[in-house]
Amino acid sequence: MGNTIRGIIAFIPSNTCQKYLLGDLEEMPIDKMVDLSSMQLRRFPLRVCAFTELVKLYLSDNHLSNLPPELELLQHLQILALDFNNFKVLPLVVCSLKQLCILYLGNNHIRDLPQELCYLKNLHTLWIESNYLTYLPAVVSELTLLKTLHIGCNPIRNIPKELKNLTELRSIWMSGSLLTEFPPVLLEMPFLEVIDVDRNGIRFFPSLAHLPGLKLVIYDHNPCRNAPKVAKGVRRVGRWSEETPEPKKKFEVEAELDKAAENKETQPAAPTETPAPNNDNPQEAASTSTVQTSDGYNA
Repeated sequence: MGNTIRGIIAFIPSNTCQKYLLGDLEEMPIDKMVDLSSMQLRRFPLRVCAFTELVKLYLSDNHLSNLPPELELLQHLQILALDFNNFKVLPLVVCSLKQLCILYLGNNHIRDLPQELCYLKNLHTLWIESNYLTYLPAVVSELTLLKTLHIGCNPIRNIPKELKNLTELRSIWMSGSLLTEFPPVLLEMPFLEVIDVDRNGIRFFPSLAHLPGLKLVIYDHNPCRNAPKVAKGVRRVGRWSEETPEPKKKFEVEAELDKAAENKETQPAAPTETPAPNNDNPQEAASTSTVQTSDGYNA
């Protein structure tokens, strides 16, 4: 019932209704953080822009589709959460927040990122999973301090070679995309520590043993017939990772069968030993010389 009432009130622009949604948001919070997540907001509350020393702003799980230009006043902002909203494009005013370190954009309707995103020189974490990206925007490769990149659950089929320019990147998460092969550019990024390609369409994995920084690779739910080879101490999550060996290739199975058959043919038959009759016991000697005829009688 509470969310229903909030949803109705969110359509009413009066100050009283907005105060009901925002509570007593009159003064700058001591912790320099404002959390307006799940408030059924349909427009950004301008009073927040008065808190110019604000460091963290959470607007997750609302109905926002745009942001006012006054947001530029928050030049100390380091964390901005816009995930689970209705953004179709990233508002350019976000790109003016020069101190921004972490940006959450997941679960929106974004198809591209503006070139102005490169102005965020301090950005080290970018979440843009579960959007409508069909490719990784080139501007991402210009975020030179980026350490963590979440781009999973987008219909992306390949990763551009320019990504290797991000020498500070340590983890890349691409689960639930449309990759049909392991991105070759990742093989040229020895500084990567975490690679997640879970739930894709990759049929073969190249060796990752040459990546000295790698600590974890997640490759489960792919139609692959091999596990990626990794250096000692690297954790793998997927089929044949730790507990059971990966299936042998067809030519390996055939070679083993041929070798087994060859060994069987060349192995000499074991001689059958017939016990020598004991001449010291005439009765036993007679019994050993008894032969059964075809009609069942003894001769």
